[in-house]
Amino acid sequence: MRLLKTMTSALLGTAVAAGVAGSAFAVDTNLRIQTHFAPETPSGKLAAQFVDDIQVMSNNEIKVEMFYSSSVVKSAETFDAAATGILDCDMTGGAYQTGKNPAFQFVGDIMGGYDTPYQQLSWLYYGGGLEAAQNLYNKYDMQLIGWWVPGQESLASSRPIRNADDFKDWKFRSPPGMETKIFENLGAKPIVMDFTEIFTALESGIIDGADASGLANNVGLGLYDIVQHTNFPGFHSMPSDHLACNKAMWDAMPESHQRIMSTGMMALALRTALTFEKKNAEAAAALKAKGVTIYDWSPEDRQKFRDAAQAAWPEFATTPEAQALVDSHVAYLTQLGLVSK
Repeated sequence: MRLLKTMTSALLGTAVAAGVAGSAFAVDTNLRIQTHFAPETPSGKLAAQFVDDIQVMSNNEIKVEMFYSSSVVKSAETFDAAATGILDCDMTGGAYQTGKNPAFQFVGDIMGGYDTPYQQLSWLYYGGGLEAAQNLYNKYDMQLIGWWVPGQESLASSRPIRNADDFKDWKFRSPPGMETKIFENLGAKPIVMDFTEIFTALESGIIDGADASGLANNVGLGLYDIVQHTNFPGFHSMPSDHLACNKAMWDAMPESHQRIMSTGMMALALRTALTFEKKNAEAAAALKAKGVTIYDWSPEDRQKFRDAAQAAWPEFATTPEAQALVDSHVAYLTQLGLVSK
């Protein structure tokens, strides 16, 4: 019995010592992350939940300082700020970087491609998308951690947008990249401006409308307090907001922290898709009651936009990385029956 007690005490002492040693060698990961979303929007709140998730799952070994509403640098500058160490991670979207390489269009917003966020996410995780995209991000000293896709976006407009014919001479805020080409071909006059400038531009009449975000986020931004026309369900744009981090910083992180962040992004992706499916429907009902006119485009009009978008893809496949991503998307979209024959 005395021997058993001695052995038990020894084992307990070893376990405690190991625990102390383990805690002594714990490595903290301190991250500065910027998003373009305001904290009061649904996406801003989802970003906050992601931060809380990874901090708690890591027992606070991962610590995040979160910057909302592009408060450190402009939205389009977030990627470079992370790559150069001003920030650690970019939580905006790849479409802001199309001037760097047109391939970023096809990880940011393919436009006229997938119908649902679940289809788009399945390309990333099961269609070879993550591997193809990682080659692009690594070229610019960044690591793609994951996506959060809220679903199809809705436009905000001071005039009717019943079909593609209403885009003639329509001045609207557009993100940079392929969208400007597609809408120009449909007769619109896109004006590229930062996400944070939309409200003032609409209020002052500089633009007739805006491509900002999904219906619920647009409500959160207050866009429909200014303009009284929108479309729902959306069809033209389904951006993949990303989490991309400085590659050197990522490579130096413990594998457990990398796994927590990657898994946290998968949870954020599902939570985002489910949240906006509900919130967008609620927003549509509230806007109708408020007197905002909502246009549900016919299948024929939606196809007209899809055809215009798909016709523009080859024009942007001008680098090896862009061509590889277009080929990957087309192969997967063909399986889904979403590419025009």
